[in-house]
Amino acid sequence: MAKSGVFERDPATVVKTVELKKEFQKMVRAIVDDDDINLEAIDKAQRTLLALKELKLKKSLSLKILNQHCNQETASGKVPEEFVCPLSKELMRDPVIIATGQTYDRPHIQKWLKAGNRTCPQTQQVLSHTTVVPNLLIRDMIMQWCENHGIKLPESIKYNDEDSLTEADREQFDTLLRKMSSTLSEQKEAAKQLRLLTKKMPSFRAIFGESADAIPQLLSPLSQTKDEPNLHQDLLEDIITTLLNISIHDSNKKLVAETPMVIPILMDALRLGIIDTRSNAAAALFTLSALDSNKDLIGKSGALKPLIDLLDEGHPLAMKDVASAIFNVCILHQNKVRAVSDGAVRAILKNITDRKHVDELLSLLAMLSTNQKAIEEMVELGAVPCLLNIIRETSCARNKENCIAILYTICFSDRTKWKEVREEERMYHTISQLARNGTSRAKRKASGILERLDRAAHFTHSA
Repeated sequence: MAKSGVFERDPATVVKTVELKKEFQKMVRAIVDDDDINLEAIDKAQRTLLALKELKLKKSLSLKILNQHCNQETASGKVPEEFVCPLSKELMRDPVIIATGQTYDRPHIQKWLKAGNRTCPQTQQVLSHTTVVPNLLIRDMIMQWCENHGIKLPESIKYNDEDSLTEADREQFDTLLRKMSSTLSEQKEAAKQLRLLTKKMPSFRAIFGESADAIPQLLSPLSQTKDEPNLHQDLLEDIITTLLNISIHDSNKKLVAETPMVIPILMDALRLGIIDTRSNAAAALFTLSALDSNKDLIGKSGALKPLIDLLDEGHPLAMKDVASAIFNVCILHQNKVRAVSDGAVRAILKNITDRKHVDELLSLLAMLSTNQKAIEEMVELGAVPCLLNIIRETSCARNKENCIAILYTICFSDRTKWKEVREEERMYHTISQLARNGTSRAKRKASGILERLDRAAHFTHSA
């Protein structure tokens, strides 16, 4: 007999759960059925999942606390683990939920995010967004627990990085920017300090957005040494990394990208810097491309070409940042066309064949496969056997799904590849196994290929 609890006895909660599940199914169908990437549907699906997770949390926590009361485990006044912030290890005053569904006290997770972190502190998952949502359920339960134990809940600590700058900090900032136009030794000293300050203190990132002159001042040494960039790699690295740190601050993204010197200097750094500098330049472009207007600006500037050239080199320290930057920029259709023209397909397949960062690069290749010229290049470069091999070798469902989605597009665009796929199916049953055991999207694509192969075989026999 199933256990009954608060969750099951609340009709409103049951109705809400059914509605959310229907909404989630609708969003998933929109994502799966769209051959491109439907960002709006993905965002809505994520929000729906968070709402479902909160309802599930309500069930589990309510039952747990009821059991604790039944067993008189809370009589000691010990704070339940669910009420403690994983970061501060203290009772939460203002619990909020992040993108992965974990709950933290608002001031502490805000401090974590403002420091430039883009992962969940507990799970280390990359956050799809940095919006936090009040966890009203946990907050109400904490207040009830405090009332039951005679504890007065302190006011929430307000975290405001903008107010943390003192007058002395501002004077230091102005002094360092002035040094960027001074002697080479002072430029290097100032650049190193600005790099450290913008890494450790979000307020130093924010202050760059207060003046239109601050970023040009930061970059001025690079315009002076443009003809001899290899002489001062340490200075270049510190300035590019500072630029990356500044770009993390959401309010700075538009200003940074639209400062005329920025994207050309990042492109130069991609070509001429040491590998750490090149990787940070790619990371800066990835961060800036969070805005659609910046994606367009980056694409039109020609920055995809040096990104693809760096990807082609296959350096392990830069691969993830470069692949992420190209992926983000190519969410815009016109940038897919540019990336294909700049040699992205060849560079991606080369690294996939060498089994370098296969996960990220298959996702990128799947995105580009909506472009007809990309499909033609994949066929010419022997992508079909490579993708079939990965399906057989990998245990990653996502990689199998991306491979079969690309193969589906290839097969329906180029009939000459049916024979190769049919032979693979005859020898290894690769496609039929995926049609039975893959993700829902992989099953659909694999079944589509099998149906087409069966029709072709039937037509041949009939003829």
